[in-house]
Amino acid sequence: MLLHIVARGRIGRSPEAELVERYVKRLSWPYKLTELPDTGGKMPAVEPGCRIVMLDETGQVLPSRDLAATLEKWRDSGVREARFLIGAADGFDDAQRASADLLLSFGRATWPHLLARAMLAEQLYRATSILANHPYHREG
Repeated sequence: MLLHIVARGRIGRSPEAELVERYVKRLSWPYKLTELPDTGGKMPAVEPGCRIVMLDETGQVLPSRDLAATLEKWRDSGVREARFLIGAADGFDDAQRASADLLLSFGRATWPHLLARAMLAEQLYRATSILANHPYHREG
């Protein structure tokens, strides 16, 4: 299953970009990173077998194991792509939220978009590590 991060805004050469790169390079699953301008730009077409996850402050706060279980369920049921959307500064509107398969939150605090991208990359690496029984994730 393809893990696809679609984010508004350009990350450029920054410490956050280095963090994103550090974690996506470790992924054993296929991945894709797509950047869109803050406004406008064309969202990549959503193909059948795609699940949409929007990062949103109103979303569910999932422990890493629960995110891993969600990805595992989707993968095992034939989902071809899990697309993670990071919106612009104003986030998503109600209609966009309603179209998502999952609203995901990293807590009730507001995070800078570039940092949220790095946090998402790390959580995807952590989730896939959990599914591979890799010792990266430790609970306790």
